[in-house]
Amino acid sequence: MNETHYVYQQATLDFVTAAAQTCLLLEHCHETEREEFTEQVLRLLPLLYLRTRMLEQPEQELDGETQQFVQEEDYNYILLGVRELLGSDDTYLSVLTEGSRYTDEPCTASIAEDLADIYQELKNMAASFQTGQEAVMNDAVYECLGQFHEHWGQKLVNALAALHALEGER
Repeated sequence: MNETHYVYQQATLDFVTAAAQTCLLLEHCHETEREEFTEQVLRLLPLLYLRTRMLEQPEQELDGETQQFVQEEDYNYILLGVRELLGSDDTYLSVLTEGSRYTDEPCTASIAEDLADIYQELKNMAASFQTGQEAVMNDAVYECLGQFHEHWGQKLVNALAALHALEGER
C-alpha cells in the first residue's frame, strides 16, 4: 500500500498554508493600516485554530529538537510592528494568563506579544518545510502541535477575543 507521508496529507498542507498566511500577514504588518490588519487577523486566527485542530499528532521521526529559524530580531520586528499598529489597544485584561492563576489582581496581556509568540512557532515550523526533508518537516509539525497544546493555542484564543472586543468598540 502506497500511503502518503504525513506532511503531504491534505490536513497538513491546509495547516501549513494557514500558518504561512499568518506569518506573511505579521511580517507585513508595518505596511498595512490598523483596520485592514485587524480585519485580516480576525479572519486568519479562527482558520489557523481550525486547521490546527484538524491535524492528527504525527509520530516523531528524528531524535532531538527541530531547528529554530526565528531569531530575536525577527520576533521583535513582529512584536514592535503589531504594538505600534495597535497603540494603547495592545494591552488587554486576561483571566487566562499563567500569572492570573496565582493572584486576585487583574492581569494584563499583550496582543502583540501573543501574536509574536504564535509567529515564532509557526515560522519555525514553516521554515522547516523549505528544507524539503520529510522527516524534518514531520518533526516540525510534531513540535508545533505540541507547542499549540502547551501555550500558543491559548494565546491565539486570547488575542482573538481581545481583537474581537476592539472591533466591537469601533
